[in-house]
Amino acid sequence: MKQKDHIGIVPMQFKGKEIEAEATKDLNDETDAKRSYKEAKKKLLDVNNWKKIAGAITANFQIIDEKGKVVNREVKKGDYLRIDIPGPGSKEGDGYDWVLVEELNEIDKGSLQSVGFRVRPHENPFGEKNETAHFYSKDATSSFIITRENSKIISWIIDRNLLPNTESGSLGDKVRDVAVGVSGIAGFSRIQWQGLADGLIENKK
Repeated sequence: MKQKDHIGIVPMQFKGKEIEAEATKDLNDETDAKRSYKEAKKKLLDVNNWKKIAGAITANFQIIDEKGKVVNREVKKGDYLRIDIPGPGSKEGDGYDWVLVEELNEIDKGSLQSVGFRVRPHENPFGEKNETAHFYSKDATSSFIITRENSKIISWIIDRNLLPNTESGSLGDKVRDVAVGVSGIAGFSRIQWQGLADGLIENKK
């Protein structure tokens, strides 16, 4: 782990692979840093617009509330994220991959501010089966964090316990999940998350 998890949402790594992406930006002083943190926090929680931030090759994310309604607001604990990745979709997920926002925390301690949330692969909440509708297994997690330490801003994305989902009942989904899961572990996720990490704090290359 390269950064410190100030808000306690990143799980232990116990199997499979892990992927981390991060970006940092040093500001002139704490006043500028607080302003930058506020902007980065807004982008982080505005999940529906992540594709605009991370780049054209990435997935589309849509917040769905617990009643199944498409919503345009900041993400909350208990929301679902409906993910449309490039390529074939999941039959079990009605063409999408699904994750549940299972944790969202924030702290503000003067010189230290941090906010973030964790998602986990989930079954299609509005489908008929109880199978994980995602190319990763239900043990995988993704955590998305923005932190301000004095005059430094850090964006940090951590995937843990990455294994392809091999439990799909549909043969087509099983083949698809393994293929996409392996490619994700091999590098697609890292490229996507690095683009997002840079975009959240407008890190200029």
